[in-house]
Amino acid sequence: MNTNEERCMMELWLPMDTYELQHRYKYEALYHALRDAIHAGTLVGGTRLPSTRELAKQYEMSRGSVAQVYDMLLADGYVHAHRGRGTFVTETLSTQENEKQEAILKLSAWGERVQRLNTQHEVLRTQMSSPKPSVINFQMQRMPAEHFPLGEWKSALAAVHRSGWRESSGVAGDPELREAIASHLRWTRGIQAEPSQIVLFSGSMQGITLLSQLLIAEGAAVVLENPGYPGIAHAVKSCGGKIIPAELDAAGIIPQPWEAQTLFVTPTRQFPTGAVLGLDRRRALLAWASKRNAVIIEDDYDSEFRWGGRPIEPLKVLDREQRVVYVGSFSQTMVASFRLGYAVLPPGLVEPLLAAKALYEPVPPALLEQRALAKFMTRGGYLRHLRRLTRLYGERHDFFVREMELQLPEAFTMQLGDAGLHIYATWNGDVDSYQRFKKLAQEDGILFRDAERYRLTSGHPAACFAFAHLEKEEMTEGIRRMRLAWEKCTFSFR
Repeated sequence: MNTNEERCMMELWLPMDTYELQHRYKYEALYHALRDAIHAGTLVGGTRLPSTRELAKQYEMSRGSVAQVYDMLLADGYVHAHRGRGTFVTETLSTQENEKQEAILKLSAWGERVQRLNTQHEVLRTQMSSPKPSVINFQMQRMPAEHFPLGEWKSALAAVHRSGWRESSGVAGDPELREAIASHLRWTRGIQAEPSQIVLFSGSMQGITLLSQLLIAEGAAVVLENPGYPGIAHAVKSCGGKIIPAELDAAGIIPQPWEAQTLFVTPTRQFPTGAVLGLDRRRALLAWASKRNAVIIEDDYDSEFRWGGRPIEPLKVLDREQRVVYVGSFSQTMVASFRLGYAVLPPGLVEPLLAAKALYEPVPPALLEQRALAKFMTRGGYLRHLRRLTRLYGERHDFFVREMELQLPEAFTMQLGDAGLHIYATWNGDVDSYQRFKKLAQEDGILFRDAERYRLTSGHPAACFAFAHLEKEEMTEGIRRMRLAWEKCTFSFR
């Protein structure tokens, strides 16, 4: 028995309810349902149709009505009958007849930009893949599951269940979590924010994308750090914004009289270089924003992890004119399955952003987890978790730096700071030698982020090394392999 004959042993499903609404008589509905299934290729040539008895029983029709339908299909050439074997879909229907002719749908300018940017991103992801089985990956990763206090988290979830909690929240997100975040920011970052100014997102990039759509007109100039986070550049480009690359030095972004009204910046720890923006430059950015009537989006992506020195004031703390949007995230501190970001908004942006967010998420996701995180924070569990991570990651930071300085001092100049989960390192040779080193390292199972992917314009070779997710033994082995790759390179440093 072939496959097509086996199919007839099962009930043949047809969207009869739809066809019965379109046709007066049931036999007409069955005829058109079968004919359209043949045209669409759902019933391919050679398929044996159910017997008249079976189809009559399935669709509550008389056997005579089904026989009449089969006769109509036979007369129109859609089926042929074999005495004693059954009724079969005609094999001679042209392939073109059964092919689905997919319409070419025209995208908006925004849709075309998003598709193009996504294609470029997928190409980059493919290029970063490695065939080596014993990979040591210095690329940035989410927090390993074993670093998370699962017991405390389960306790917070259970407490929410016991409280008789019901899913009820506005577009902005769980009110208790927004209150907890406001308290956390006052205590740890010095930001005086009301819960009503805080909006929760499914990751910080959702917030940045919505802000871009609200603030950036087609063709408008937008200032981005160079290098900087590529996701922000994608959000700006998708809105049709024209990027002005802002150059950096060892002290971070260099303020200029940009002809623009939107600036994205990472002042407390520049991404990816790690530079900390001094007070004079932060004030200069605010003065520029005031003069230009501009908005500054401050992305504070991982500065909670600080190994030494005093905490750096966010730009938001210095903002007296409500021009700064402060964006934060729990991505580096919570389990990988829980994505949550937030923004502290100027009062004038709250209502427009909520209206925009409601188009995508009228009901915020993961409301149970949001309330549990509020419980986790108010009990002090989140701060204890941060302190444990900071101690652990601080030790790993120091170990990685020592090993690099010991085993690979000639190849890179590290830009060291006292916070963050990766280190930016400038290559001490030329472009050709760097490409050769990168290729040799990858062949030996070592992955790291080429800083070129963060640049808006070309620049000197550099790399980003994430360390927080790696054990000390993995770091040692990874650096040893990089040393071997460096020794294989035939170049001299200047």
